[in-house]
Amino acid sequence: MPVPILLVTGFLGAGKTTLVNRVLQQADGRRIAAVVNDFGAVNIDAELIAGAEDGVVSLANGCICCSLEGDLLRTLSNLLRRTPRPEAIVIETSGVADPEDIIRNLMDPVIWREAPLETVLCVADAAAPEADLGDPLLLSQLRAADLVAVSKGDLVDRTVLDARLRALSQVNRRATLVETAGGDIPLDLLFPEVGPARERTTRPKRPSIERFESFDWTSGEPISLAGFQQAIGRLAPRLVRAKGILEAVEKPDRRYLFQLAGGKATLAPLDRVDPAQEGTRVVFIAEIDRIAQSEIDEAMSLAGRKGARRKRPLPPSGRAGRS
Repeated sequence: MPVPILLVTGFLGAGKTTLVNRVLQQADGRRIAAVVNDFGAVNIDAELIAGAEDGVVSLANGCICCSLEGDLLRTLSNLLRRTPRPEAIVIETSGVADPEDIIRNLMDPVIWREAPLETVLCVADAAAPEADLGDPLLLSQLRAADLVAVSKGDLVDRTVLDARLRALSQVNRRATLVETAGGDIPLDLLFPEVGPARERTTRPKRPSIERFESFDWTSGEPISLAGFQQAIGRLAPRLVRAKGILEAVEKPDRRYLFQLAGGKATLAPLDRVDPAQEGTRVVFIAEIDRIAQSEIDEAMSLAGRKGARRKRPLPPSGRAGRS
């Protein structure tokens, strides 16, 4: 039996990992494998996926629309040869990925016979500024979608949410729009049992645009939460996204999940973490040349001086196609 693929796309911080987690939690005994792609060497998303120790494959330090496309096809081939075989596969792309390129790779005849692309889902942030809909990368993600899941509707009033829904429907009239709270979405929308998956037409491959770069910062020692908050206050205006898992000197028995998206930072206790991954791991994402390595280093020194700082330009993973 063919194994259907769900491709989850969406801009930085839209809520893709939350949705994938809910899909896996609501599988009701169905064997669903997840492939998680992140743009830094530290793949925070893979650690946050339910059951990461068993059914999640991490593709880090690159983007599956570009430099990791061969890795993606090999990963899918290996998943299809597992015993027992998965009944479905979810691919979560990085927030900087153009789904057109990924769809083109998934149309490979060998993969298509065994694992056809069933649904392309784009997670769209209802709380994002209206101007974001002019972003060429987000437009490409929306236009590729069969299903648009509108997240974070609880963060805006109904008038704003309705306006966002109308604007999204204008971008892609053929896609089904669904509001999702906490990533909840019916599985039959994602894997509809209506016959074989349709083959898709993609545009010719386009030149890539180098747009983003990432900075990975890790420390084997607990950090100061107060100092970290000061550091983020300094860095946030020039970041498009940041996320990490923190170990704090103030609360040595707890781990924290840090998220920065849409200019809003959150810090929440995290119960499920990989015990082998101690210390603090943070990924910062910025437009190229918006922030310097020295600024990351100086700011993070407020939190802890024993961190390892690495700048990673993202030609492979920071490419956005023109729309």
